[in-house]
Amino acid sequence: MSETANQSSKAMTPEQRVERLRREIEHHNYLYYVLDAPEVSDAEYDALMAALVELESEHPELVTPDSPTQRVGDRPAEGFAKVQHPVPMLSLENAFDPSEVEAWGQRIQRRLPEGVSIEEVRFVMEPKVDGLAVAVRYRDGVYTGAATRGDGLVGEDITSNVRTMRCIPLRIPVDPEAPGLPESLPTDLEVRGEVYMPLDEFAALNERLVAAGERPMANPRNGAAGSLRQLDPAVTATRPLRLATYGVADPSGLGVTGQWELLALMRTLGFPTLPDSRRFERLSEAIEYAREWLDKRSELNYAADGVVLKVDPFEIQELLGEATRYPRWAIAFKAPSEEATTVVEAIEVKVGRTGRIVPHATLRPVHIGGVTVSQATLHNEDYVRERDIRVGDTVLVKRAGEVIPQVIRVVLELRPPDTVPWRMPERCPSCNEPLHRAEGEADTYCVNASCPAQLVRRVEHFASRDAMDIEGFGSKLAELFVGAGLLGDVADFYRLDFDEVNALEGFGEKRTRNLLSAIEASKDRPLRRLLVALGIRHVGSSVAGALASRFGSLESISRAGTVDLEDVEGIGPEIADAVITWFASESNQHLVSKLESLGVRTADLVQERQAAVVGGPLDGKRFVLTGALPTLTRAEARAVIEEAGGRVVGSVSSRTDYVLAGERPGSKLDKARELGVEVIDEAALRALVGT
Repeated sequence: MSETANQSSKAMTPEQRVERLRREIEHHNYLYYVLDAPEVSDAEYDALMAALVELESEHPELVTPDSPTQRVGDRPAEGFAKVQHPVPMLSLENAFDPSEVEAWGQRIQRRLPEGVSIEEVRFVMEPKVDGLAVAVRYRDGVYTGAATRGDGLVGEDITSNVRTMRCIPLRIPVDPEAPGLPESLPTDLEVRGEVYMPLDEFAALNERLVAAGERPMANPRNGAAGSLRQLDPAVTATRPLRLATYGVADPSGLGVTGQWELLALMRTLGFPTLPDSRRFERLSEAIEYAREWLDKRSELNYAADGVVLKVDPFEIQELLGEATRYPRWAIAFKAPSEEATTVVEAIEVKVGRTGRIVPHATLRPVHIGGVTVSQATLHNEDYVRERDIRVGDTVLVKRAGEVIPQVIRVVLELRPPDTVPWRMPERCPSCNEPLHRAEGEADTYCVNASCPAQLVRRVEHFASRDAMDIEGFGSKLAELFVGAGLLGDVADFYRLDFDEVNALEGFGEKRTRNLLSAIEASKDRPLRRLLVALGIRHVGSSVAGALASRFGSLESISRAGTVDLEDVEGIGPEIADAVITWFASESNQHLVSKLESLGVRTADLVQERQAAVVGGPLDGKRFVLTGALPTLTRAEARAVIEEAGGRVVGSVSSRTDYVLAGERPGSKLDKARELGVEVIDEAALRALVGT
């Protein structure tokens, strides 16, 4: 620091000196981690940090949560709290070759208004980083928290760990004078991205771990995920984590009209984005560039399993909407899966919780894409027969979507002479009852409703994290409790008593009390979790959430007809039929009655509150939302309507009473005008509810 600067610094108040140092340090973090263009040496940076630490120690009243000195400092956590995402973090539809991407483009064309061609739509291509998806939250420009994606609806709170990452600004914008900033930022802003490890730094970290006598990490993705889920933030701070941001939960209010502008704004605010992103005038150009880029991804310093192609204009994104699990305006174009050869050591069948019999191959362990693979699915009897897969064969294996290992083909030149064709067993390996394969069906089933293997899987699923989340109850306890005759169905969880559990092998008083407490706590899970736990076909977290939000109770869902169910956004004929069929079953009705009688909550508290406002100003009125409202988020608008007795549905029909429209409305507005449905704005909604 020069003599003049030093004198100027001395003339400042402590508050001014602290603020100047913080801004300077965050500026250098931005240059180093976001722009990869450092202006000072490590020694100079350390001197700035030391000066701030000294100043804050002299004036502890000036320490604030967004100070760079507070990145590491929280005590180790006992566990991770659950965080509800205000806007679901959806997954992406996958494509593995250009023809599948082109088919996606054709689906987009069919949803565009008449006279609008997909040739007029711009697309953005972004690298698909192989890391851990996170949501980072800000309030009034100050970092307030972060969460993992989890199941897309609920994640884990990793606030203290993410705070240690210097690539993430603790206050935005990093440079308030930067050109291109909006006049103001939304009060609440949630930035989404992927946390990863650069490959060179991952290799160096593994060298340090080995030198310290510790176990090296399997691959960069696992390393990033494990580092973010450390109970001690000080450990996370030692890991070379980076963030690649790709979006925000709600872009309204940011003054941008599309994904490309959003990426530019995020960089201006101080968030890192990947330089390999591109915008294209046509989908065909994006596909061609993506193919070339995927061929060169081995040259990158980060792991990427493909690219993400997105419709650029938010107006078109809104028009296309979302399916049950993924947005229709984006697709993941994945690189060809890595493959390897190995030997089939055994072929066995497993019984799923629905009774489906699935053949699996036990493989000689082989390393594929950073993971050791020792098992692969063989899908069904036809799959094995068509490929003539035998025990002892050398086979080509790939990780489908780089997740599920599959046997692709047999290397016949290496087949031993004593191999014999495999045949599906005639009886269930669990209950010894005859197996059944319906004519024209590929799958084989055990139709014995009392089959122990199915019961074990149903019990395990019911207690799993995404369902009723009974802590400490996994597959081994499912086998133990079913084998001991304590669980004849999932409702029997809530009939267990202390003495019978305490008598089981491996249980003492403390473990018994803990398990029974966890079971008791699960009685009050939200309705969407109970719906997942019941194992209704096609009903995962997203569909369960939509059903719970629309109907509010198992009783209401059980009375819903096809039209009512298909009125819910994201639910089509197949899902509606599966729900109706499940609730029509006498045994399932009996199960629901048992759960209710044993104290399991089968209605959401939100719906119970709604029941109290029958006769409200919007009682019985059906609303459809489209576009961005001036002051209300979608969730807030929904709450206003539901608290006044109305309900929000997914699509416009002749039974819709109002369409609430904001800026950049989609095709729902056109449909409303076509059907003569009344269109209102936010002010009119407030007038209707009297606020």
